[in-house]
This record gives sequence, C-alpha cells and structure tokens, in this order.
Amino acid sequence: MAPVITCIDDLKQLYKKRTPRMFYDYCESGSYTEQTFRDNSSDFAQIRLRQRVARDLTGRSTEVTMLGNPVAMPVALSPVGSTGMQWPDGEILAARAAAAFGVPFTLSTMSICSIEDVAAHSPTPFWFQLYVMKDEDFVDAAIERARAAKCSALVLTLDLQILGQRHKDLKNGLTSPPRLTLPNIINMATKPAWSTAMLKTPRRQFRNIVGHVKGVTDLADLTRWANEQFDPQLDWGKVKRIRDQWGGKLILKGILDADDARMAADVGADAMIVSNHGGRQLDGALSSIRVLPSIVKAVGDQTEIYMDSGIRSGQDVLKALALGAKSTFIGRSFIYGLGAAGQAGVTKALEVIHKELDISMALCGVQKARDISREHVLVPKDFEGDWA
Repeated sequence: MAPVITCIDDLKQLYKKRTPRMFYDYCESGSYTEQTFRDNSSDFAQIRLRQRVARDLTGRSTEVTMLGNPVAMPVALSPVGSTGMQWPDGEILAARAAAAFGVPFTLSTMSICSIEDVAAHSPTPFWFQLYVMKDEDFVDAAIERARAAKCSALVLTLDLQILGQRHKDLKNGLTSPPRLTLPNIINMATKPAWSTAMLKTPRRQFRNIVGHVKGVTDLADLTRWANEQFDPQLDWGKVKRIRDQWGGKLILKGILDADDARMAADVGADAMIVSNHGGRQLDGALSSIRVLPSIVKAVGDQTEIYMDSGIRSGQDVLKALALGAKSTFIGRSFIYGLGAAGQAGVTKALEVIHKELDISMALCGVQKARDISREHVLVPKDFEGDWA
C-alpha cells in the first residue's frame, strides 16, 4: 500500500529510507553546531496566523509574479548542489516538475546534470546559479553557457567565498559519486532503487565543471579544483562586472544584513534572496525569517525581495509574504520529495505546499496571495529585537 503523503515531513521520512546516508546527511545538516540550521525552521513557529471569518473565499488565487513573470504560487526551487546524487538525473527531474507546476527552477553551478543537460530536457527556461571562482575563464564561460541555454535569470551567490564546515560531510567522506568504501557499499546496498537507477545514468559527476575546466578529468582533480577556487576576493566591483557581462535579470543570493541589502539594490540587482545558505555557512547567524523585516525596511520597493532557508510548509510561505517577501525559495523541501519518489516526489512537495498555502490563506480571509500582508499575522514584540 502506497504511503499517504500529507506534509513535507512525510516526504522527509521516505527520503531518509531511500537515499544513501551521505547524501541524506548532506541535505539534512548545517555548519558547526547547526544552531542557525535549526533556527531557520523553529523561528517560523513564533509567528502566528490571524484567523478571520465571514469573508468571501471564492476565486482564490496563489499566483504572483517573479521578475515580471506569472508563477503558480510564491515558491521557486532553490539551487542545490549535487541534486543528481539525491536521485539520478535529479536536476532534470526537478526542472520538469517545476515547469509543469508553473514555478521557477534554479540550477546550481555544482550540479550533477549540466546546464546543457537540463536545457535539453526542460520544457521551459530555468534560472542558473553562479558561484564566483578565481578562474575567471570558467566564470565567463559559465555565463555564456547559461546565455546559450536561454536561462532567464542569473542567480549570483554571495555567501560562499569560503566554505563553512559541515561535520557530517567530513565524517561521511562525502564525494560525488560516492567513494566505494566498505561502509558506503553496505549502506548503498540497503537502497536498491537508488543504486539501480544510478547505474543506468551517465550523469554521476559535476558535469558543469568536468570537461569544462582544463586539467579536471576525474574526481580527485575536481575536488582539488573546487577546494581552491571559491573566490575570497569577491566584492561589489566583481558583482557589477558580472551584472554587466550577463546583461539579463540578476538575482543576488545570500543577503542577511540591511547594509548589504542596500548595496545589492544600489548595484542594480533585479531581486535579492534573504538567505543564510540554509544554515550551512555562518553558524550563529540569525534565521532568514527573523532578518527579513529589516531588509524589507531598508530597501523597500527598490528591488524584489525573496527569502529562503527554513520553508517547510505553505504556512511558512504565507508568513514570509506577510513579513514582506515577494516570494520564497525551497531547497530541502523539494529534495525530500526528489529522494522519496523522483520527479513525482518533487511534484508532491509542490502540491503539499500549495494546498496548505491555499487553505491557510482562506482561513486568514485572503483571496489573493499577492494581498498577503502584515495584518494577516501576529508577531511577538521582540521577534525582530534589537541585536545591535
């Protein structure tokens, strides 16, 4: 009998059963003590919804716009590295699910399926997320490859100049593809569906990099190159250079401070994502939802403001919109679905969030997602606090 899926946590439990431990841990972890990773979700619980009654609830719509384009609900799929290790051809499957549902999909630089792979199999244009590397030839080529693939926006990640330490990844010896150590072989043997499907695909390395960087031909070369390449000198001048080179819609990801938000707006970003990288970088940083109101206050209507890190339900989406976000991004929530059931699982994750958003809107007396505002939530007086 097929399990009944009613919430994202149901997908998470299936995902844990069906995915090799090292890739589950890669998804379900943060840096150091994981305080920020935990706060990203738990801080949502402090915000309560304001129930309203005797309202006309017909004609409800979750549709909003992102970068001027209509989307089925205020949710996009975040860039997640190694998605194609969570389930074979994972980036292609997630892109297809997002396109069918009517929400954006963002491909990571550190994806298993390449830009060209996804472009060949996705029915609609997608967004490409760029990490800035010391190798400027690689960065320039990646931008041109995204342009050739007709990517409709470039998402530039700013908060990974130096890699945060994630204890579980180090202890598991995380690699893509996984090293065939005895513990890994034993663990993968308990995941027969994943193992069988992975044997059938040729996509088992970082195909945006292997074959596109001189001297990178195998896993050892790739690991060495990646460890050396994140650019610690990334500054606003380089952001401007990339903006000008790209020339299209630019989203800046990793904004967690009002001053940085002002800089992002001044540099001409079309949108910014309030994000702490899912708690995987600076442990001890504030949660994205707690920081969001200060960033909305700082930049107002200068640019579109999105939010990620901690979204696990439609109610979380509603709360983020009430505190000023125009839309949200989900990472782990769709990865749970992907690892649980491939493309159908990603679709189920989107359906779960959409249904909960729609019902919660109705019970708050809201017909249109675009009309969600601060009046629809109750926020503790000290929630934003004075952290100076």
